[in-house]
Amino acid sequence: MLRLYGAHDDDDQHSHNADNGIRSKAPDFASDPDRAAAVREATQRDRERYLTSGLVSVDCRFCHVAVQVKKLGPGHTSVQWNTEASQRCAYFSEIRESGGDSARARTCPKLADSIKHAVAEGCLEEPSSAPSPGDG
Repeated sequence: MLRLYGAHDDDDQHSHNADNGIRSKAPDFASDPDRAAAVREATQRDRERYLTSGLVSVDCRFCHVAVQVKKLGPGHTSVQWNTEASQRCAYFSEIRESGGDSARARTCPKLADSIKHAVAEGCLEEPSSAPSPGDG
């Protein structure tokens, strides 16, 4: 049997007050509505920046759906599909019509060609020069 010792071994010499019915969580600032509103606003800005930093709208040259794209390098492309685009994509529609699951497809080859074209035309940077969302 292997027994590991360290700062948190199984001896009972330490007080274990980990659960007194009190949970640690972020304050809700219920007593300070102005601060609560400011925290909500800052949280929303952070969320938007995290979700959209560096994304560029790219239209598929085949079926004309628009998706948000960020090239992180030659082998890595981040694509954010919205519901309308995933429903209207001709390639995904073909998969669904044949009884397949379009969510299992790695990518739409027509959109991949459109992304390559956007890079070649200078509409999309490779790699993106946008700052990382955590660096804001």
